[in-house]
Amino acid sequence: MGNSSRKYSSRVVDGPTRAPARAMLRATGFTDGDFHKPQVGIASTWSNLTPCNMHINNLAEEAARGADSAGGKSVIFNTITISDGIANGTEGMKYSLVSREIIADSIEAVAGCEGFDGLVAIGGCDKNMPGCLIGLARLNRPAVFVYGGTIAPGGNHTDIISVFEAVGSHAKGDMTTIEVKRIEETAIPGPGSCGGMYTANTMASAIEVMGMSLPGSSAQNAASDTKLKDCRQAGEAVLRLLKHNIRPSDIMTRPAFENAIILVIALGGSTNAVLHLLAMAHAVGVELSLDDFTRLGKRVPVLADLRPSGHYMMSELVAIGGILPLMKTLLDAGLLHGDCLTVTGKTLAENLVGVNPYPPGQGIIRPLDNPIKPDSHLRILYGNLAPGGAVAKITGKEGLSFTGPARVFDSEEETLARILDGSVQKGDVVVIRYEGPKGGPGMREMLSPTSAIMGRGLGKGVALITDGRFSGGSHGFVVGHITPEARQGGPLAIVEDGDIITIDAEHNRLELTDSMIAERLARWQPPEPRYRRGVLAKYARAVGPASHGAVTDAHEDGH
Repeated sequence: MGNSSRKYSSRVVDGPTRAPARAMLRATGFTDGDFHKPQVGIASTWSNLTPCNMHINNLAEEAARGADSAGGKSVIFNTITISDGIANGTEGMKYSLVSREIIADSIEAVAGCEGFDGLVAIGGCDKNMPGCLIGLARLNRPAVFVYGGTIAPGGNHTDIISVFEAVGSHAKGDMTTIEVKRIEETAIPGPGSCGGMYTANTMASAIEVMGMSLPGSSAQNAASDTKLKDCRQAGEAVLRLLKHNIRPSDIMTRPAFENAIILVIALGGSTNAVLHLLAMAHAVGVELSLDDFTRLGKRVPVLADLRPSGHYMMSELVAIGGILPLMKTLLDAGLLHGDCLTVTGKTLAENLVGVNPYPPGQGIIRPLDNPIKPDSHLRILYGNLAPGGAVAKITGKEGLSFTGPARVFDSEEETLARILDGSVQKGDVVVIRYEGPKGGPGMREMLSPTSAIMGRGLGKGVALITDGRFSGGSHGFVVGHITPEARQGGPLAIVEDGDIITIDAEHNRLELTDSMIAERLARWQPPEPRYRRGVLAKYARAVGPASHGAVTDAHEDGH
C-alpha cells in the first residue's frame, strides 16, 4: 500500500530522522517490512474484572491477525473498563460514566501519539462501547468497532438483573438467603455482556445499524467461533477502508444516527442510548437533540419481547438470526435510511440484500402490524420539574401516567435503605436527587433501587424520578436524566415530601403541583461539592448537562 494508506504512521517511522522510533518498535517485534505497512491500532478493553470483557484479549488477537493478513501491521493496546454490575449501588458507581470519557480520551491519545493509520476497537460493556466510538469519531481515521458479544443465560433463565431483583424479594420475605445464593452462583455462567436488551446489547445494536460494525457483530455469542470470525474480518475491513479513505465521519451521519434511534426503539432498548447517542453525535459534529427521539418515536413501534420488560434474552435472539432480519423489516417498511454508508464499503441496504426473515412461529420479534407498543417506549418529558427535559422508559405495562406524593431522598443509598425496610409504599413517587452528572458527580445508575422496587412487588405501584440515570436492566415507571439537575438549581432541588408529582407519558409531561417553586428556589442553596480533588472533581467541573449527552468537551453554550 502506498503512502496514502500510511498518512499517520509515515510521519512516525519514515526517514533517517525517525531511526529512534524504529529502534523502539523493533524491540516490540517490528521488522523492516513492517515499517512500510499501514499501522492498525487494536484498542482492547480486556480486563479480568468483569465477565463482559474477560475474553476480549483473545478477540483482539484475532482482529490483529485479520489486519496483518490483509497487509497491515497491527499493534494491540489496552484501555480501561469498569463494571457497572459490580459497582452498582455503591459510591464506586460514580466512576462509571466518567470511564466513558477516560476511554475516549485514551484511545484518542494513544492513536494520536503513535500514528496509527486505522483502528479496530473492541468493547464489551456499557460505557466502553460509546467510549470507543467517541474516540474513533474524534480521530476520524478508518475504523471498525467490534462488540464482544452477549453472555449465555444463567441457570433457570437468569441473568444479573435476576440477582439484583432477588435482593428485593429477600427483603420482602419472598426468598430465603439460600435461594438468593443459588441465583448468585448460577446467573453469570461465563464471558459476555449482560444478557437482556440492556445497555450493552442496545449500544451494540445501535452501532451496527449506524454502520460502524460489520453486519451481525451486535448479535453474536461472546464464546463462539462466529465472534472470532467477526474479529478477523474487522481487522481485514480496516485495510479496505484505508484503501478507499472511508472514515467515521463518512459513516456516522445524521441519517445514520436516526437509524440508530429507530432500531433502539424497535428493540425496546436502554434509556442510556439517549445519553450515549447524543455524546457520539457531538463527537463527530452531528446535530442531534432530545426532540429527535420524540419525533422519530411517534412512528416507530416496540417490537422486541426482550428483557428487562420482556421475556427473552439476547442469546435467544441470536439463535433466530439476530437483528439483521429486524433491520430488513424496518428498511422494507421505509423506516430506515438504506443509503447510509457502512464499514463494509457498501450501504446499509446493500448489506441487507439476501437477509432471510425470522423463522415462523418465533415470539421474540413481533410483526409491525402486531407491536408490543405502537410507538416509542423512550419518552422525552418536559414540565416544571424538567424544563430542560427528562428521559422516561415507559413500555405501557406500567400504565401511561402516574400521580402520587413525593418521597424525597438526596442519595441512592438512602433511597435503597428505605425501599428495603418498607418505608416506601404503594402510590409513592420516589425522588432521588443530587445524582446528576455534576451533583453525583458521575450520574449513577439507579439499578439497585429500581430492582428493589420490582423485587418487593411494587413495580406497578411506585414511580421513581431522578437526575441520575438507569441501567438498561431497570424497568418499572422510571424517569431519569432530569435537567437541570438538582446540583445546578433545577426544580428537583426544592421538591419536599408529600408534594404531588404527575408523570404523564401520553402528553410527555413531568409536573410538580405546587405554586411555590419560584419562592423555594429563591431560598435554595447548593450543597457543598462531594469531591474536591481527583477525577470526580475534575469531571464535575467539566461535564455538561445530560440533555446534551453529559459530554466533557462542550462549548460554552453547553453543546
